[in-house]
Amino acid sequence: MSQTLSPARLNTGTPVGVNGVSKQYGSRTILNKIDLHIPSGQFVAVVGRSGCGKSTLLRLLAGLEQSSSGELLAGNAPLQSARDDTRLMFQDARLLPWKKVIDNVGLGLRGREWRSAAMDALTAVGLADRANEWPAALSGGQKQRVALARALIHRPGLLLLDEPLGALDALTRIEMQGLIESLWQQHHFTVLLVTHDVSEAVVMADRVLLIEEGEIGLDLLVDLPRPRRRGSARLAELEAEVLDRVMQRTERPQPVRYAQQRLKRERLRRSLF
Repeated sequence: MSQTLSPARLNTGTPVGVNGVSKQYGSRTILNKIDLHIPSGQFVAVVGRSGCGKSTLLRLLAGLEQSSSGELLAGNAPLQSARDDTRLMFQDARLLPWKKVIDNVGLGLRGREWRSAAMDALTAVGLADRANEWPAALSGGQKQRVALARALIHRPGLLLLDEPLGALDALTRIEMQGLIESLWQQHHFTVLLVTHDVSEAVVMADRVLLIEEGEIGLDLLVDLPRPRRRGSARLAELEAEVLDRVMQRTERPQPVRYAQQRLKRERLRRSLF
């Protein structure tokens, strides 16, 4: 279905409420009475082991699945009412190979202004000069930039990110993290990022949620100013706090074992989930 462009946003993002939400598949409970409030414009990252329910939560917020019980809210209204203001990015850019870059960005839009809006979105992600190329000519990181531009053109109030950087190389991933953070600061939309990378979660988010066996096991505020300095002691402490919880550690490692613990965490980051 074709859409017209939304007017410029006057608010700062969609506030999200998750009240007693559960999700079952047959006899298996994936999410168990989740309660969560995300203020307008907050950047939240969700981590956890495979099968813990983090992607299921995102799919519920995106309207791709229905909860078994509980309610999802945008402010005081049903989240369904904010569906047109919600956009989703996947690990796969999902570009149409038979459409040029600019047409992928403006997919589904109509009216006389969509092309200029698509160019503005491509400019924002640094790809205005690739507007008339085919997706096959782009690198993986560039394809994800196009997917991000496709989300931005709709001026979302809520941006849902389902491991969008998981397939990128390390340097490209860092560049994309910075781009997403910069655009979030500029446009003030609410973000929920699902990621397997605890370091990514701590660097990017205001708040990190750890889901364990369908419940929120940790709700961690990242109390650091932006821009954040990678490699800082405080970032390392926050990352360790999340990883220690994932690994069910209850005691701090002794300083003499720091190198060993660091190696284990690095191996875990690469192999977890």
